[in-house]
Amino acid sequence: MSMQLTFLGAAGEVTGSRHLVEAGSLRVLVDCGLVQGGRDAPARNRAPWGFEPASLSAVVLTHAHLDHCGLLPKLVAEGFPGPVYATPATIDLIATMLRDSAHLQIADAARARRAGGRRVPPAPLYGFEEVEALGRRMVPLPYGETREIAPGIRIRFADAGHILGSAIVEMWLAGTGTPRKIVFTGDLGQPGRPIVRDPTPIAEADVLVMESTYGDRNHKPLDATLDELVAAMTRTLTAKHGNVIVPSFAVGRAQELLYWFERLALDGRLPPLEVFVDSPLASEVGDITARHFELFDDAARRLGEDRIAGRTRCHVHHTHSVAESMALNRIAGGAVIVAASGMCDGGRIRHHLRHHLSNPHTTVLITGYQAAGTLGRRIVEGARFVYIDGTRVAVRAEVITLGGFSAHADQDALIGWLGGFRAAPSTWLVHGEPAAAGALRARIAADLGWTSVSVAGRGDIAPLDALKSPGPPSI
Repeated sequence: MSMQLTFLGAAGEVTGSRHLVEAGSLRVLVDCGLVQGGRDAPARNRAPWGFEPASLSAVVLTHAHLDHCGLLPKLVAEGFPGPVYATPATIDLIATMLRDSAHLQIADAARARRAGGRRVPPAPLYGFEEVEALGRRMVPLPYGETREIAPGIRIRFADAGHILGSAIVEMWLAGTGTPRKIVFTGDLGQPGRPIVRDPTPIAEADVLVMESTYGDRNHKPLDATLDELVAAMTRTLTAKHGNVIVPSFAVGRAQELLYWFERLALDGRLPPLEVFVDSPLASEVGDITARHFELFDDAARRLGEDRIAGRTRCHVHHTHSVAESMALNRIAGGAVIVAASGMCDGGRIRHHLRHHLSNPHTTVLITGYQAAGTLGRRIVEGARFVYIDGTRVAVRAEVITLGGFSAHADQDALIGWLGGFRAAPSTWLVHGEPAAAGALRARIAADLGWTSVSVAGRGDIAPLDALKSPGPPSI
């Protein structure tokens, strides 16, 4: 039985994760992500799949970020008939994430129609009905449980430590010859971060598909990042009497920032804070996160107990309506506004940047990865002005990038996680820009001596039949 792996997305880039596993007549898709950023993103999200959706036996989902799950409703609408496997927390999160994605697409299309002009706005990729149809296909699989998802194909999830519910996928292909084990890292988290646990080490695989987002660099140490955060917020709120604007991913990053705001205020390093979470999605994700207390690390558990006991110096206000969001513009200073999206390409953060970027008393805190082609990337790279929804906005605010908050493992952490393997698997690097993936490949060769490491390109195929196995895969 012929077995192969095709890289259909997140290959040579950090978006649109999609990997197709074929074993004889069986096909399993790992992740089905939205392409975000860049002028070609709309066309790529509407392009042919590279396979017939009806031919898939199953989909396996690593986590709930849109660049990994954002095209699932479209896949179902275009004929995928089978189950989608994910951890219970991921299933809770994507129901919220994808409803929000559908809402934003519908709103953007309506806005474009109102603006008029020659260009006909593209229809949304999917709506609420497609999201609901996907929900009926979701199958929960807790960490550590092994399940057959198609004849001769088994999977097991391990904690990836990236966001709540994120998973490393271990997949076994029985085949008619030598069995194969493939490991997909999804997005690996940085060890020692709050709320989520550290990534689970994996001991063996024939093939490893590994993310390389930060394969060319290390994050600033967390202590130094917190010092920089404290200095920037103190300077803005007490010296400049301005506002702090924080673009944030609604899943993971917003919850981590609230953790640190509370922790630093309780420790006396920050003054009492007035924080406005201007993202209904982030607010809902916060509620979902609280329901999965069993997945928290010890530090997050202790802080949760402090809040329950009333020990708090961080006053968090959640806005829901558009009117409440717009009312925040009347706050002249002293506010911390956290809004999605994290790369500034959609959501309410664009509204706040349009009103605050030209104010020198404002500080914009960039706390996450900014993909090429996004508004966030242009701001980080020092643009003197940007266009937001057709309005030219001068950039006079102080812009500070805090690299130590990344939810992705840095180069040292990636190498450290790889050290858990007993023998070197055939490795393919994905989910990284070419320079990052190339640097990680060189570091793996230098530090670990692995010789079979490739940087995947979109459309590349990895044959699985002729591999030299590092050892018999076990379950």
